[in-house]
Amino acid sequence: MKTFRAVVDVELKPGTLDPQGHALAGVLRDLGFGGVGDVRVGKRIRLDVLAPSAGEACRQVEAMCRRVLANPVLETFRYRVEEAAPPPDESAGDGETGGDGGTAGARAARG
Repeated sequence: MKTFRAVVDVELKPGTLDPQGHALAGVLRDLGFGGVGDVRVGKRIRLDVLAPSAGEACRQVEAMCRRVLANPVLETFRYRVEEAAPPPDESAGDGETGGDGGTAGARAARG
């Protein structure tokens, strides 16, 4: 099994009212950011998934999005899955690792 890092972005569907985005737009304008137009607020979810392959990790993340992470009536989602970098070798000094893993796949879905 390998560890894959998934990042899921969830947004309200176009045409769905976004009271939080509306309030945020008003605050930004009040603070002098007059160039701000429409503001939409969403959420980003990062999770680690154990799976035998990138394809299986994508299948799991897709199912999570459809069943739990996004409301298909009101929201859309997209995600990307990458093989997670190995844990840092504690004997190597500062714990930083090079690279960010390879991209396993990216998908977008319209709930």
